[in-house]
Amino acid sequence: MKTWPLRQAQDRLFKQVDVFTDQPYFGNPLAVVLDGSGLDDETMQRFARWTNLSETTFVLPPAAPAADYRVRIFTPGGELPFAGHPTLGSCHAWLQAGGTPRRQDFIVQECQVGLVKIRRDPSTGSGQDGGRLAFAAPALQRTAPSPAVLAQVAAALGLKAQHILAAQLLDNGPVWLGLLLDSAETVLQLQPDHPALKKYGLKVGIAGAHQAQTAPVLIARANREARAFPGSTATGPAEAATADFEVRAFAAPIGIEEDPVTGSLNASLAQWLMAEGHAPERYVAAQGTCLGRAGRVYLTRETEAQGSAQAISTDSGQVWVGGESVTCINGTVTL
Repeated sequence: MKTWPLRQAQDRLFKQVDVFTDQPYFGNPLAVVLDGSGLDDETMQRFARWTNLSETTFVLPPAAPAADYRVRIFTPGGELPFAGHPTLGSCHAWLQAGGTPRRQDFIVQECQVGLVKIRRDPSTGSGQDGGRLAFAAPALQRTAPSPAVLAQVAAALGLKAQHILAAQLLDNGPVWLGLLLDSAETVLQLQPDHPALKKYGLKVGIAGAHQAQTAPVLIARANREARAFPGSTATGPAEAATADFEVRAFAAPIGIEEDPVTGSLNASLAQWLMAEGHAPERYVAAQGTCLGRAGRVYLTRETEAQGSAQAISTDSGQVWVGGESVTCINGTVTL
């Protein structure tokens, strides 16, 4: 039996935040320890396993001179170099706890992938932090998947070749196999073979466009489907009918069959889809519908001249990934 070294625990400020929603319990939850100083890796990992959330973050003093704070991101199974909903949720919690950015136009978060810029727009959203937050998507590397891998994943998802419009391996820290399907309806109807996906060792991100003329019908059908899933008790807030794309994230290799709302995946999907002309330069993605959630992710691509925060640009422009956050639990945790 393993024994843990004795150490003096202390009470630390703690928040549990719901991300990519402006109404509690419709987004993706995140545990945030607002003072992670003095905690070793093993303690952070053990607490992340205990929360049993997809991610738990620990806010620390920055090491980089340009950063406002540093964050470490843990899943129950390990540490991540970057993740989207922990980025927005941690920034929301830091601001709400009295954090003061060095500059007025953006906040700089330090994490293992490097420095991530986050901007706040008080004119949009109804988040408790005073406006919708958006992070600058990290640089994306993408390659074509092998036909054999694509065929295996398609079979595990129950897809036929005509359902898949495009596919790419997407890497912005986390690695996803991204699939663009023929419609949002196809996305919502998927019933994956999760053990097979786990065996292949690939996280899979799926997107499909809502057709403008049928979007209300598809959303209504999606809400009916969501109510049929165990644990789904509501159809979501009123703005749930405004999405352009439906997104789902299957991550069986890291122990999460389906993630409610995934910022890093939406970032890489947007960079890919916009660059290839599959998506406009501004759109809203819905995620979590089949889990009874109503996550909304706001994607925007800007050229360097358009970006007031002077974010790092790529050949296809800087993509910003935005969403509201709300705090559901305030208190302390003994660590």
